[in-house]
Amino acid sequence: MPKRHAVVAGAGIGGLTAAIALHRRGWHVTVCERAPEPPTTGAGIGLAPNALRALDTIGIDAARAAGSAVPTTMGLRRSDGQWLARTDTADMAARYGIPPIAVPRPALSAALAAALPPEALRYGTAVTGVDDATGHPTVRTTVAPDLPADLVVAADGIHSPLRHAYFPAHPGLHYIGETAWRTIVEAPDLRIPAMSETWGRGERFGVTPLSDGRLYLYATAVVPAGTRSADPRAELRHRFGSWHDPIPALLDRVGRLHPAEVLQNDLYDLAAPLPHLHHGRIAWLGDAAHAMAPNLGQGGCQAIEDAVVLAHLVPAADSADSTDAVPAALAAYTAARRDRTDAVRVRARRIGRLGALSNPLAVTARDLTVRATPDRLALRGMDDLFNGFRLPG
Repeated sequence: MPKRHAVVAGAGIGGLTAAIALHRRGWHVTVCERAPEPPTTGAGIGLAPNALRALDTIGIDAARAAGSAVPTTMGLRRSDGQWLARTDTADMAARYGIPPIAVPRPALSAALAAALPPEALRYGTAVTGVDDATGHPTVRTTVAPDLPADLVVAADGIHSPLRHAYFPAHPGLHYIGETAWRTIVEAPDLRIPAMSETWGRGERFGVTPLSDGRLYLYATAVVPAGTRSADPRAELRHRFGSWHDPIPALLDRVGRLHPAEVLQNDLYDLAAPLPHLHHGRIAWLGDAAHAMAPNLGQGGCQAIEDAVVLAHLVPAADSADSTDAVPAALAAYTAARRDRTDAVRVRARRIGRLGALSNPLAVTARDLTVRATPDRLALRGMDDLFNGFRLPG
């Protein structure tokens, strides 16, 4: 009996994870990615305990594959440097069984791609549509011929064309009111062991040590959508140059980069949950399914959970009933993932609103409240995220 065929639209973290998980269930997998080649530049990605646990269920040790950098502490600061909240990662490891790690996104992508047969990856091949009128999908791409599939995984990103095609009445994306800058710098001399985010008035600045010794930096500001400066390096210096150490020294490193190495993107999330995460034999995951603000660091983590749960629910490729069972399996996938991912989306939006406050009185009240919250209680508040990954059944 021939193997069942899954076509994955998108070779991001979620799409690659889904491809690996399905491949290890015996499926023949084709990953179509519009980019002409694998990413070689980009920002960092944090992998929380829930994502690391999900990857472990499909035999992927992210720390071994892409390296690991476990910060000594994680916390929240004011622009003058005062800590508002701080947690030792040893306490996180004790509570959740594993500490979070942060890796360069291209390194994680490369490690995941290496777990697939080379012929499974088709770069420079964008999915333009899916014809499923007969109940047996045919995937159209920018490169002929069309691809017949028993399962289509729509991992085609925040602007998902497949989401637009199948949910035309959905309100789409919602601008959360902030733009974000991201980059990676070399700064071994600064010896920064902590992962931190600093909150000001309508602005934030984050520092994350990466597995390769570099530092992932990100910053946000409340501005109208589409706001751009001629030089993002100068813009960051203007906004954050007077903040606490080591931010000015890090901005010196940013100043040595080419402007194109500082990424800027306006931040959007999904305006409302999708009515379901599947249609027939098509399943949506990651940003295509539930785009969320980055405030909890869970966008990639939830995409990984999606991918692992999806592959767990679909029948093994060589089972006798695999074709007929796929639609029912995708309905079970919606039931397993929709509520959890939407709760994370809503929570990320609410946290973002706190970080984006600019009124001086509101900022003072926010900071006092965060500082008055015991660190252990704050850590316990992450239990539903970090301990929330489950395989159905």
